[in-house]
Amino acid sequence: MSGTYRYWTQAKRPPPPWPDDGTFEMRIAPIPTPGPGQALTRTIYVSLDPYQWGYKRRGVEPEGAPCHARTVAQIVESRIDGLSPGDFVFNTNGWAEYGLMGEGVPRPGYMIPRRLDPARGKISHAVGVLGMLGLTAYAGMILQCQPKPGETVVVSAASGGVGQIAGQLARQRGARVVGIAGKPEKCRFVLENLRFDACVSHLSPTFADDLRAACPDGVDAYFENVGGAVFQAVLPLFRPGARMTICGLISHYGDESGDAGAAERAAAEARGVQVSNLFVGEYVEGHHDAFLTEVAPWVAEGKVRYLEDIREGFDAVPAAFAQMLKGGNFGKTLVRIAPDPTL
Repeated sequence: MSGTYRYWTQAKRPPPPWPDDGTFEMRIAPIPTPGPGQALTRTIYVSLDPYQWGYKRRGVEPEGAPCHARTVAQIVESRIDGLSPGDFVFNTNGWAEYGLMGEGVPRPGYMIPRRLDPARGKISHAVGVLGMLGLTAYAGMILQCQPKPGETVVVSAASGGVGQIAGQLARQRGARVVGIAGKPEKCRFVLENLRFDACVSHLSPTFADDLRAACPDGVDAYFENVGGAVFQAVLPLFRPGARMTICGLISHYGDESGDAGAAERAAAEARGVQVSNLFVGEYVEGHHDAFLTEVAPWVAEGKVRYLEDIREGFDAVPAAFAQMLKGGNFGKTLVRIAPDPTL
């Protein structure tokens, strides 16, 4: 296939604490030709997640390369047995209109490309509730926090991609779930759509008191996505034997120091809390099948609900990413950069 394609790359090195108008730049390159064991794919959905800012802050991405992201794409040309033009795949094309997958194509080791079956659900779910995002929620909540019937579980960033799933999984285990969100419409969504037992706003001037009132018996498990002031409100509520998983610390992602989360971990452990850091790559090989077996039917039956915040157009990627980091998203943030033929 001849022609060119567009991609976004990181322009500022080192980057600023938070993305600005000059952090990323668009570049144009020839569409690559797949070699033996490779396939050319056209990106449909780009997944935007807070962890990606950590990649850029740490200089993980090669200079001039497309910004990393999980993607849903469609095969254009294939030299991989079992994949044909028109097939849909989960891969890591990044912030790019086209990309190669297969032999010799760099990717994070735990992000294994795979063919998608549209008959089993929306293809966008492959970078969401039935993909690494859902596995992250499952690993942190079910495997690390281990909620029990009657316990009180708190989830920060409860309306976000991971938070909404984590809280619903705790409810499926019989726990009482309290969400923390921001704007009133997000709190209403957490209560009415996700069916959490309570939700408080971290924007409230009485946030700490509101959270205490929502957790009269204290907190048995905490799924941490935020850190900072939100964590400080949860800290005095931990009960003996409490568990905490650190999935993300978005309030620290602009810090210059490299010890984000150290203070939260130390403070929680000082109260006897069992603290676990969450890296989803550690759970892919041993738990992915169990996750899909348990969670996919709940999604199909509506027992686990899931909201996507889908932006439109390739040009929208950097702005959508910056807004997501600042809490301007509502649900799992995706950018649709090409038509989805399954809709």
